[in-house]
Amino acid sequence: MNAPFDIKAILEDFELLDDWDDRYRYLIELGSGLEPLAPSEKTPQSKVQGCVSQVWLVCESSGGPDPVLTFRGDSDAHIVRGLIAVTLALFSGRRASQIVATDEADVFGRLRLTEHITPQRSNGLRAVVARIKAEAAAAAGQPAHSAGR
Repeated sequence: MNAPFDIKAILEDFELLDDWDDRYRYLIELGSGLEPLAPSEKTPQSKVQGCVSQVWLVCESSGGPDPVLTFRGDSDAHIVRGLIAVTLALFSGRRASQIVATDEADVFGRLRLTEHITPQRSNGLRAVVARIKAEAAAAAGQPAHSAGR
């Protein structure tokens, strides 16, 4: 994953931006850096349920008992693509057990995302995180309910 999707850099960049209009622009910029999914990857299986916008998430696994999972995502909405970029920066490229144990609420709280995005987008963000954690729990051989926080 390239530098714009480093969660530490995103956190630092957010701290430098005082105005939420600037933060929204930054989210859109992050989203524009996502590689679009191929049309063949936008399937009912990859579609994330619970999002108002169209959101697709694809997971690739390194295999093994605690595989490294790489996620790719796409959306038809600019800000949602940015939220996906932040989420992928947090979770993608990590071992399944690390993903399951990650406290996304801490990171999203530091970004103050839930305070500044619509309830619909917050619900969609939760749906994306739940999907990622369910994929990680399955890959780590854990029950799906242990993936949720």
